[in-house]
Parts: sequence; structure tokens; C-alpha cells
Amino acid sequence: QVQLVESGGGTVQAGGSLRLSCVASGQLDYYVMAWHRQAPGKEREIVAACVWSGYNCYYEDSVKGRFTFSKDNNRNTAYLQMYNLKPEDTAVYYCAVEPRGGTDYIYWGQGTQVTVSS
Repeated sequence: QVQLVESGGGTVQAGGSLRLSCVASGQLDYYVMAWHRQAPGKEREIVAACVWSGYNCYYEDSVKGRFTFSKDNNRNTAYLQMYNLKPEDTAVYYCAVEPRGGTDYIYWGQGTQVTVSS
């Protein structure tokens, strides 16, 4: 079982930056980790996903060049560095893990709110 705890959300002005953290307990070598977000009235979407034991990452088009997924294997922690934030980035951000080859994200963090003011 994997437990995930996010932190780092907050309120920033447009153009600002935030770094989200996701501390994981449990072995992650066989998982894909993703940052998801859900804005009010919208469906949840994946913004970035990486194979924990590899280097391949996916980024949603609207965040490419602005968001960076990184990880510290020693600390079992993933980060989402967000630059040039826009009001449309306002959402609750979640980290979640999916077994490699699986079809569902089965472990989720509690979420952290990101609010970008114009």
C-alpha cells in the first residue's frame, strides 16, 4: 500500500510560481506517478505523469514549458514545479500512483489547493 501526502499549494498572482510536493510511503519502483488537477465544475485531468523508476514523462499541452515534474528517490518525494501560473491553473492538485501496466490510479493524496489570481 502507498500513502501520499501533498503540500505546497497556495495563492499566487498570475505569472507567479509554486512548487508542490508529494511525499510517498511505500515502494514506488513499479508505479507511475501523476499529478492531477480538478477545477470547480470541470473534470479531473492529468497535468504530468512519470514512470517512477524511469525518465519518461508526459505533460498536458497547456502546462508544457511551465510545469516540471521531478523526484527525489532518496526522500520518496515527487515535486511539481509550476512557473508562469495562469488563472486557469486554479484547481485542487492531487498526486496519485498507478501500477505500471495498470489502468487506474489506485492511491491518491488528499489534494492541495492552488489559486492563481489575475
